[in-house]
Amino acid sequence: MSQQIKIVCTVTNDLNYDQRMIRICTSLTEAGYDVTLVGFERRNSKPIIPRPFKQVRLSIIAEQGKLLYIHYWLKLFFFLLFRKVDILCAIDLDTIMPVYYASLLRKKKRVYDAHEIFTDLKEVISRPAVHKMWLWIAGHTIPNFPVGYTIGECYGEDFLKRYGVNYGIVRNATILRPVTIPEKPERFILYQGAVNVGRCFEQLIPAMQFIDAQLVVCGAGNFFDQATALTKQLGLEHKITFKGYVPPAELTQYTLRAWVGITLFEDTSLSNRLSLANRFFDYMHFGVPQLCIQYPEYERINSRYEIAALIADPAPDSIAAALNRLLNDEEYYNMLQQNCLEAREHYCWQLEAKNLVNIYNKLSAE
Repeated sequence: MSQQIKIVCTVTNDLNYDQRMIRICTSLTEAGYDVTLVGFERRNSKPIIPRPFKQVRLSIIAEQGKLLYIHYWLKLFFFLLFRKVDILCAIDLDTIMPVYYASLLRKKKRVYDAHEIFTDLKEVISRPAVHKMWLWIAGHTIPNFPVGYTIGECYGEDFLKRYGVNYGIVRNATILRPVTIPEKPERFILYQGAVNVGRCFEQLIPAMQFIDAQLVVCGAGNFFDQATALTKQLGLEHKITFKGYVPPAELTQYTLRAWVGITLFEDTSLSNRLSLANRFFDYMHFGVPQLCIQYPEYERINSRYEIAALIADPAPDSIAAALNRLLNDEEYYNMLQQNCLEAREHYCWQLEAKNLVNIYNKLSAE
């Protein structure tokens, strides 16, 4: 493009670990856009890892609760108000307010990137006053973001039904790279991602009592302390290791060497039931069969390429039975692994990035 169009994307995640946003911002930069990713700085934030795009952290005075949002939204609003920018992108509902009002005042184009159905997260719907607030914010803003994209067809259908917006689909697919599956003498089970409420740790951890393998958990979140406490309560410290946040390069090595991956969500919210998680593709791309919940997006892909053991009920006995089969049934395991290597050619970031860039090219041309 003759003159670089400036895009600012806004998140509340740690800039170093948000792999979806790293992929998105890198692809837009490679397409010729001038991209800045903005987040906030926590007390324990590690130095920013250099990327092909610009990165900005805004300091905050609180790291949770209402004060976090009030302070961050104000700082982000004034940052966006005076930043040279052509397109403002809100990533999920928790940054949409400052993006909406800054774009209105400055008469700038805006985009909504919906990673999830925020109003239907368990931690939101379990608190009526908080749920009511986010429902109002969603109804007030999303219909005024006619351009956007989300991570799967189910989410797209829900946004069209609720808000009348027809969003594109940009899946969280992994970048397709050559892969050589190593020998795996240690058959360990890997969970990667947020250790949050609704991710079935209350069921997965007890299930490990009946499984002769190690579970490695790479991630942190709002259920981390409860998960480690439950592990200790059941005397499973020798079987379950919590690594906390793991940088992407290190996480790649864990994924490559894992025998089985875990993609489980409780059926406690619409956001979970219609989800299509990043880790689902990460396991696929490294030839790692996985235990997965039987929700529509996963069923759709698994019906085309059987890469996962799907369970309808994430009860400890169901989890244990499925994992034991993945650990011990060589013929079944090898079939799933081979299907992973075929599926990754179709579900890859190189194809999804084309959809992403097309959305921004079309908006830029308007």
